[in-house]
Amino acid sequence: MVRNRRSLDSRKSLPERVKFKFLEKFCQDISELLNDKEEYNVIIEVGQEQNKKTFTAHSAILRYRSSYFNKKLTNIVPSEENNNKIITIPNISAQIFEIILKYIYGLMIKTVKMDTRTMYDLMIVANELESHFTLVYNSIFKYDKFKDLENFCNNIIENHPNVIFESVEFTSLHESVLLSILERDDLQMHESQIWDYVIKWGTAKDSTLPEKLEEWSDENFITLKTALQQCLPHVRYFQISNSDVIDKIKPYKKILDKQLWNDLKQHLILPGRPIKFIILPPRLLLFSLIVKEEHVSMISSWIDEKKKSYSPGNNPYEFQLILRGSKDGFAPITFWDICDGHANTIVVAKVKGTDEIIGGFNPLTWDKTKEYSIKTNKSFIFSFKDGNIQNSILSKVKDENYALWYSPEKGKYGPYFGWDEFSMKSDVSNFTKDSQSWCSNSIYDSYEKSIRTTDDRFSIVDYEVFEVVKKSI
Repeated sequence: MVRNRRSLDSRKSLPERVKFKFLEKFCQDISELLNDKEEYNVIIEVGQEQNKKTFTAHSAILRYRSSYFNKKLTNIVPSEENNNKIITIPNISAQIFEIILKYIYGLMIKTVKMDTRTMYDLMIVANELESHFTLVYNSIFKYDKFKDLENFCNNIIENHPNVIFESVEFTSLHESVLLSILERDDLQMHESQIWDYVIKWGTAKDSTLPEKLEEWSDENFITLKTALQQCLPHVRYFQISNSDVIDKIKPYKKILDKQLWNDLKQHLILPGRPIKFIILPPRLLLFSLIVKEEHVSMISSWIDEKKKSYSPGNNPYEFQLILRGSKDGFAPITFWDICDGHANTIVVAKVKGTDEIIGGFNPLTWDKTKEYSIKTNKSFIFSFKDGNIQNSILSKVKDENYALWYSPEKGKYGPYFGWDEFSMKSDVSNFTKDSQSWCSNSIYDSYEKSIRTTDDRFSIVDYEVFEVVKKSI
């Protein structure tokens, strides 16, 4: 009788094994396209000088499998000679890019025998190319030797959670991986968004759940509650706005602990009354990856032309993030698309290889319909050597006729203060933080003084643009 039952179980699982074999064979066949030297229509040049290597690929696969290549290919005109689109990626090694390209085509990365350095570089590139960081991140949790990499990845997720949560592979995350993320106090995401993704992950575990929530049975809610039993305790419910509690939490109240839901209802009506459920501390959301409150207070005092810096407690302004390069992209046209129409803005960048912060204030409106020098006597540029407010330099505008330069249409220049006193340039098609050329020259005199000790062009770790808004009383 036991043998018959095992035989039945074996036959029952056969279709799953057949589907896996079919998928494996299909992926192998697709991977063979990488060896196709006739039907390709994309040429990718990777690396520099003697380490440069050329790969051929197919735009249909690249665009479907990678948002990076989808955006890249949209902006590239085919060569008149052979109708191929050419992409240059000089800051990635051929070895690492080959692994990424094979995954894009074949859905697999072999990490078992991969050394730590290679895995580290792979994570960097996967993050840069937006190429399925989630799959690699999921893989390293299987091996103790990648503990350092796990910490490295967690730091990426802390500041850029969309890399994981907006990935197409998010719902395939192992539960232990998701828990390690939800437990973080420094996860840079609003709690209502975290709740949305937790629900998304849980509902993906059972394909039989009805699409419309109003069609769910009690059994359906029990199924979801079971799938999320380890995750639900890590949501910071009391940091969710009242409207989101009603709109997002209430529809799923059946999966919550009864005491928790009763306390949430009480908190909506009487927020000051003590509750019984354990309240987790709020996450430490950072408004910036570059500047801190002490920098903001000093910059605010410069805006108001105060001799003494504001303290964080009496700063009359708040800085509202408009753009972050690592989130929105580093192409100059991205700056103009996002910042167009915004006035009273601060641009800050962190110099690569140092802790130096460099920036500028534009009191006027960024306007991508204009393309010439902009006059104002209220703009200024500044720097914080080593990121320290004690080592700050403030440089006020000297020649107000050339305070700023608007040049959006050429696609090469982003924010531009003076004549290269502080500016973003990009002379290559591969717009990343490493391909950008930022300038801070002292040979021009649109501003009072140089804000750097060198006139060399520099690369950045990241850059941000904030709108300066008066706090409501």
